[in-house]
Amino acid sequence: MKKHITSAISQTFGKFANKKFPKPIQNFINNSYVKVMGLDMSEFHNPETYHSLNALFTRKLREDRKYSLDSEDFISPSDSYITECGEIDEKYALQIKGMQYNSDELLGAHFSKEEKELVKNGTFINFYLSPKDYHRYHIPTNLKVLKAVHIPGKFYPVNMPSLKKRLNLFVENERVVLQCETPSKKRFYMVLVSALNVGVMQVSFEPKIKTNADALSSSVYHFNDVYLNKGDDFGCFEMGSTIVVLAQKDMLEPCVKAGEHVRYGDTVAKIK
Repeated sequence: MKKHITSAISQTFGKFANKKFPKPIQNFINNSYVKVMGLDMSEFHNPETYHSLNALFTRKLREDRKYSLDSEDFISPSDSYITECGEIDEKYALQIKGMQYNSDELLGAHFSKEEKELVKNGTFINFYLSPKDYHRYHIPTNLKVLKAVHIPGKFYPVNMPSLKKRLNLFVENERVVLQCETPSKKRFYMVLVSALNVGVMQVSFEPKIKTNADALSSSVYHFNDVYLNKGDDFGCFEMGSTIVVLAQKDMLEPCVKAGEHVRYGDTVAKIK
């Protein structure tokens, strides 16, 4: 596939966000961003401690949050807004109410029919991270990563106005699909979806994954011994974006609804 104009825009913004300006200018940029976007910095360092705008975007918590250690509690991987959640109708999930997409197409061509069938009539939850949110993402339950697929694509915005007007937005955008397995052998997918100005989606356990780079075709990574624990920080969006969870049938019972704001660490579903 050819690179889309949204990729060029995102790469240009990424260069600006990564640039380290002289300290007075950088302080002005950081403080302005915090003020204009309304960032809550109470859990983070002072904005002037970050050497670039991207360092501010990808800031880490000063102290980890408290969350349930109960194996039945599936926690939110991020600070986000639930744009939609519920049951997958055969193979169709919702990006928002009235706008559905095919889960097979979201997962892409590098999963078998059997792997895709696992989430048929299963459960989905969409987590939208706005530009003001904490941008790092965490593991929602103890798991083993079986496979990761990087699918190059476009970089359309994934905010509510865009979700309402562009069908198959999640399917068109660049994404990283993680196939996961719980200790009880239940399977689910976490799909990291890009957005405009998201130059990079970091995946800490596989640094070979380079998003918004020069790749024009999908890349597949298989793992034998990648075990991650609930709450582990496994990367970040360099700006806001979306995480889609697709779980196999009878695995998750959501305890959140569309329109709710959640924070990393909140229990958002029960594992059956």
